[in-house]
Amino acid sequence: MTTESNDATTTNYHNMDFNYDNDDDYQQHQSPTNNNNSGAPSIRPAAFETEASNSDGLTINNRAAPATKLSELSLPKKKSSILGASSNLVNSIVGAGIIGIPYALRMSGLWAGVLLLLLVAVLTDKSLRLLIEQASFHPKLHHLPIHTFEDLASYPYGKFGSGFVLFNMFIMAYGAMVAYLLIIKDTVPTVLGFEHGENLLERNLILVATSLLIMVPLSMQRDMASLSCTSAISVTADMILVVFVAAFSPVAETVEENGGLGEVLRTDGINSTLFVGLGILSTAMACQHSAFIVANSLEDKTRSRWSWVTKQSIGVSAILCLILGIFGYLGFLGETQGDVLNNFPMGTVQADGARILLAFTMFFTYPMESFVARHVLIMLIHNGDMDAKGGCTLENESRVEEEELGDEGGGGGEGDDLTVSTSRSIIEGGGLLCMNRRQTWTLLVYLSTLFPALIFNDIGPVLSLTGAIGGGCIAYIGPGLVYLG
Repeated sequence: MTTESNDATTTNYHNMDFNYDNDDDYQQHQSPTNNNNSGAPSIRPAAFETEASNSDGLTINNRAAPATKLSELSLPKKKSSILGASSNLVNSIVGAGIIGIPYALRMSGLWAGVLLLLLVAVLTDKSLRLLIEQASFHPKLHHLPIHTFEDLASYPYGKFGSGFVLFNMFIMAYGAMVAYLLIIKDTVPTVLGFEHGENLLERNLILVATSLLIMVPLSMQRDMASLSCTSAISVTADMILVVFVAAFSPVAETVEENGGLGEVLRTDGINSTLFVGLGILSTAMACQHSAFIVANSLEDKTRSRWSWVTKQSIGVSAILCLILGIFGYLGFLGETQGDVLNNFPMGTVQADGARILLAFTMFFTYPMESFVARHVLIMLIHNGDMDAKGGCTLENESRVEEEELGDEGGGGGEGDDLTVSTSRSIIEGGGLLCMNRRQTWTLLVYLSTLFPALIFNDIGPVLSLTGAIGGGCIAYIGPGLVYLG
């Protein structure tokens, strides 16, 4: 490749112009996860591509392979539509963070908080598209098996890049899961008649029982596409919850007691605790840690389809956060709590209904973060092989090997029995007791988040610390470093 063509490619990429839809040669591998009808990629690492090109005597571009070992990532078997992927992404965004938006406005100040929320939404949309477009559609990267954020970060920065991303992904997911469990401990027992701050034993027992019966089974699912239905229910519950807060928050009374709306807007601009609010807002909108999981679950992934997913998801999430944040904060101002529903009186039908809606949202959002935390641990310990298939990670390749084993077994019924046995041993292996590897790590992640939730009670510091440490790195620093790299 000549210097002029390299310069043209670089300029085109920095202008974010990834229109390769008319390129026939590019169409055959436009998505690493959608190259054939079976849903499995037909991709070779750069080293193998170079060797094949040399054998044919063709001129090639010397391209460095990723510095880290390629993972044995277990790719999704189920795919979701644009609506399903959007529901999953919205559900990942408006989890526990949305209920803390009023508290974030209290910490940062009304004007500063609203502006920061809008800025965070714009940056989130930009970074989501940047990450997936780089990994799947960049001229120099689309031929490589880059299926995760850490794979993309390892290309320019090696093990340091992948380690940086994995660490902050886990911080984000872990903090969010602890926050979800804390909200369950706040809401469900209160609806059942146990007052907030009292009956600690009963509240903890209710948390354990409900999370084991609902959260853990959903978290055991293999593919995020399986959560599309529950995510749609969760987003619907969020919308109704926002309507409740806007309708029943005592905005008029509180504002009047503080000198009227003009006085509130004039005096409530920016606070010294601005960065505490920014941490909560970063937690609320950050979803980069689950971007690749959602993108890989998207059926027929193209640049335009992913753009639709991000625009719809970020737009809906930003509107919901703005409405709930402004009305929730103006209703209680300086008394706004980390969980704004704790500001509403107990025993009323409206408040209990809102708490039930919030509980539904937490039940169905927790698995989204569990997928991310499980992914990080499996990447670190098993090099991404969630199915324990002994290095054979692509579904179609597994089937081929199983059929070959079955044929060697003599064919007919005996071969079919051997194929079934082989399939079961490959796909369900690698776990403890009667569980497979995926179920084992899901349960361990759940237990690790349950213990802090049983001990602590305030969600505000959890959201703030999670956003300040993991949210800032995974949402802003990570995508920027990858782009520059």
